[in-house]
Amino acid sequence: MLTAFYGTIFAASLICAAIYIYMWHKHFDVNFTMIFTLVPIACLGYLRISLARSLDEALLSQQIIYIGGSFLQLFIVFSIFNLCKINIPKWLRMLLFVVCAILYASVLTIGRLDLFYKKESLDYVEEKNLLIRDYGFMHTFFYILVVFFFLAGIVAIVYSWFRKKDVPRRMLLLIVIPEVICVLDYLVFSKIFKSGLDLVSLGYLIAEVVYLLIAYRVNLYDVSNTVIDSYVQEQKLGYISFDFKYRYLGSNEVARELVPELADNAVDDMFGYKPSQRKMRHFLESFKNNNENNTFVYIVHDKDNNAGDAKNETVNDNNDNDRIYNVNVNYLYDGSRKRGYIITFTDDTANRRYISLLDSYNESLKQQVDEKTKHIVEMHDNLIMSLAMMVESRDNSTGGHIKRTSAGVRILVEEIVKEGVIPLSQEFCNDVIKAAPMHDLGKIAVDDDILRKPGRFTDDEYEKMKMHAEEGARVIHQILINTDDESFKTIAENVAHYHHERWDGSGYPEKLAGENIPIEARIMAIADVYDALVSKRVYKEAFDYAKADRIIIEGMGTQFDPGLKSAYEKARARLEEYYGKVNE
Repeated sequence: MLTAFYGTIFAASLICAAIYIYMWHKHFDVNFTMIFTLVPIACLGYLRISLARSLDEALLSQQIIYIGGSFLQLFIVFSIFNLCKINIPKWLRMLLFVVCAILYASVLTIGRLDLFYKKESLDYVEEKNLLIRDYGFMHTFFYILVVFFFLAGIVAIVYSWFRKKDVPRRMLLLIVIPEVICVLDYLVFSKIFKSGLDLVSLGYLIAEVVYLLIAYRVNLYDVSNTVIDSYVQEQKLGYISFDFKYRYLGSNEVARELVPELADNAVDDMFGYKPSQRKMRHFLESFKNNNENNTFVYIVHDKDNNAGDAKNETVNDNNDNDRIYNVNVNYLYDGSRKRGYIITFTDDTANRRYISLLDSYNESLKQQVDEKTKHIVEMHDNLIMSLAMMVESRDNSTGGHIKRTSAGVRILVEEIVKEGVIPLSQEFCNDVIKAAPMHDLGKIAVDDDILRKPGRFTDDEYEKMKMHAEEGARVIHQILINTDDESFKTIAENVAHYHHERWDGSGYPEKLAGENIPIEARIMAIADVYDALVSKRVYKEAFDYAKADRIIIEGMGTQFDPGLKSAYEKARARLEEYYGKVNE
């Protein structure tokens, strides 16, 4: 009767192990494998003890049983912590294994020392083998260890249930079953052994069945591995791996189709120098020399499956039958350790053909847009210049002023850029030069009686004239209110609003001082005053260049930004040359 029971349990445990082997996946937890190995071994021990006819045979069978008893709880706890995504330090894992190994070493002393059993005998009662045992202190330690592992597993499960939302609840419920069964086995069911029937083996079998259910589900929750496997299958991802000495480690079927010469390479052989193999070496060498250089293009010709040139840039002009692959080279990791290189191929043919078609369309569209935009910008600039010239035509004292000051601003900006002391972007420079003609637009709001007065202004007239700066900013704001070019709009408003401010704060209209005055307005101020000095006005004759230069230099630090002094001095010869031509 006992032999039939234990034989059935042993056979069932082997069937469960066989099912596990059939289900086995490379991403299975190694602790599962240890559980499915130890349970049949322990069940074999129960079968042997039912067949034992001597004390030595019974003790040997008991030692086989305790292979499971000593280590099963350890691997169950390890599996629980892995399922709960709780890391156990390596040193602690090793320590627990050593403790279990010491426990089992004491089991091996049964019949020789009194560490685990002090005394043992075999009775044959009613056709049943009864092993009578007087337990030693290591057996008590065995119970303590069972309780410790049980509590550790329960704590991990409870903690994960309440604190870790990424741990599947179904797995937590399932994992409780073998945890409880094993404790009941050792602390309750084992007491029934006195009657001849030990239900611990049945508990092992039930735990094994539960672990089959867990193994069937567990990989679905391992997102990183399932995603990788799915991506490789769906995207036809190819990969080749090498160690750091370029020894070939392996590849998948997709990669072997792309690189036929892989068939000539045995695992652990040095990678060869055939055409496509040289390309792989080129990828590896490029990555080795510069880790950021890890992206390449690999072309496979459809007709003869010969690889084309490997390139780093976008592939154009390829045959319609060619297959184009993105190639990525990265380190091959074993856990957190770098062990070699992995080359990955991703079919990018459809995407590249779409991009090529889109690029062609975009290029044509861009040309049309550029032409339209250029035309609109030209119309916009001409409108601004016409408006500025219309305002200037009302002022009989400043004819040609806006053209001359615009040229002066351009010369100053170019010298500032050459000097490099004040960093100015190309966009800023273009905007300042374009905004210069608009600096006096505010004069449109000044009465003709004042604007066209053939002499100096009275104090009251001067105060009204000073309003043109603020009014100019308002007019420009209204003109450019719907523009998409916010940078130009801001610069143009600043040039009009603040070009009469002074470095010492005595200017108008806001009495700004120093660097509170926008740099574009400080540049405009020099060009504006220089033109006023060297040009004839109704109230004065043109100053010679030396006098004008002396006035500008003396104003550095009071009227003008002293930081622009050097650029002005370098621009002086060009300014004199320009004004010499326009005044001829």
